[in-house]
Amino acid sequence: MAPPLWASCLFPLFLGGLAQPAPKPQTMRMDCYTGVTGTIYEYGALTLSDGDYIQFKQYAGKVVLFVNVASYCGLTAQYPELNALQDELKRYGVVVLGFPCNQFGKQEPGKNSEILSGLKYVRPGGGFVPSFQLFEKGDVNGENEQKVFTFLKNSCPPTSDLLGSPDQLFWEPMKVHDIRWNFEKFLVGPNGVPVMRWFHKAPISTVRSDILEYLKQLKTK
Repeated sequence: MAPPLWASCLFPLFLGGLAQPAPKPQTMRMDCYTGVTGTIYEYGALTLSDGDYIQFKQYAGKVVLFVNVASYCGLTAQYPELNALQDELKRYGVVVLGFPCNQFGKQEPGKNSEILSGLKYVRPGGGFVPSFQLFEKGDVNGENEQKVFTFLKNSCPPTSDLLGSPDQLFWEPMKVHDIRWNFEKFLVGPNGVPVMRWFHKAPISTVRSDILEYLKQLKTK
């Protein structure tokens, strides 16, 4: 019998594309490239709840965490942890932004109008309401990827040479800098430039520690 759809989040990763003799194991965090041209302020997105367009330049001076999310993934358990992270770090100018995506195991199948209800009553359930901003569902890889994700991905090395099983990945063409799975994360500094990228299975506690260390470094500059 086939495993539950969400369980595929926890499957071992396999090589995507041509076999490589010694693929790099995943790294929980990668620092982004130096000398990145451009900022997130050139982009924007429509909010999930009411379809308002938000230009990311409104986050100028903030530290922004971008996360591609999904409602029916084993890692959906990160949603409450992301709430806690947003609530704890907002006083330091940290903003968490979530982007639902259905490209990994078809784990965000609902319409935009269904996502918040699914989070509230199904997964995580128990009346859960995100305390961070969610945007409309869209692609983060491939021909129709959101332009801000093109920018983020090209600004940072991938955290692994591995991609998921091809029958669980739904985009073309596949590129080396592509996001590997749901809940990958990018941190953008107060100048709008990406500074680090996390593997999707990096614990939120690790992300939190890395952000706090980054904030400490900002104070010393």
